[in-house]
Amino acid sequence: MRPAFLPWVYRLRPRWPGAEMLPARGAMANFRLALIQLNVSAVKSDNLNNACEFIRKATAQGAKVVALPECFNSPYGTKYFREYAEKIPGESTQKLSEVAKECGIYLIGGSIPEEDAGKLYNTCTVFGPDGAMLAKHRKIHLFDISVPGKIRFQESETLSPGDSFSMFDTPYCKVGLGICYDIRFAELAQIYTQKGCQLLVYPGAFNMTTGPAHWELLQRGRAVDNQVYVATASPARDEKASYVAWGHSTVVNPWGEVIAKAGTEETLIYTDIDLKKLAEIRQQIPIQTQKRADLYSVEAKKV
Repeated sequence: MRPAFLPWVYRLRPRWPGAEMLPARGAMANFRLALIQLNVSAVKSDNLNNACEFIRKATAQGAKVVALPECFNSPYGTKYFREYAEKIPGESTQKLSEVAKECGIYLIGGSIPEEDAGKLYNTCTVFGPDGAMLAKHRKIHLFDISVPGKIRFQESETLSPGDSFSMFDTPYCKVGLGICYDIRFAELAQIYTQKGCQLLVYPGAFNMTTGPAHWELLQRGRAVDNQVYVATASPARDEKASYVAWGHSTVVNPWGEVIAKAGTEETLIYTDIDLKKLAEIRQQIPIQTQKRADLYSVEAKKV
């Protein structure tokens, strides 16, 4: 017997770029996503153990895809990156692999400081239900800003940028990855959408200046512009930290509605991702087929 959602699958395929990534026969149109807003301490082992416990809690509540925050295993700051940096595979990624396999989930491992060939990167790894690493995203756009009287931060003083797109497949949909500042660059989200991603996940740690101004705005913008789900996982707010994160991990649907949002404390939030709703929105407002390729384009210059 055909699942009830098959009529919209076949009706809509392939009316826009990436429509071929809609759930096909036997695929699932709904799944539960969990975001972990973690308290991050100066003790790496504590951070790893705490993260694993939250991942188990999320799985117990039916989550199939779980995301950790940016720099979940270490304090965030240029003075910490080299001290906490690891090779990949290494201690932190081994833990993530093991807990993903134990729980049988897709695990988006926030990010960690990575060391490779003498360079440092802000890197997100993804593990599948069998514990295999499915993706490794090195933050493409480094967080270099200066807002007089409020904040100056220069990731490029210690980090190097990544140079590739990062996506992975699940039985539900294709997922595109960015880290924090990557969300400000609309082109990245557009390219992921062109490549069939229906969920974009950005582990991120906006601050007390950019957070209230732009955190939710950017997520809703990326979601509406591309008619995709957008999720962000932030560390919990620690007022005593040298860099104070905004918190408010969030999920936005393709209509631009906030459907899940944390406060500032350590917590776990869930939402059910409805791919049928995404397809209906794209049918109702078919912007993907209305783009003027004769006048403009956004294209990837590297596969």
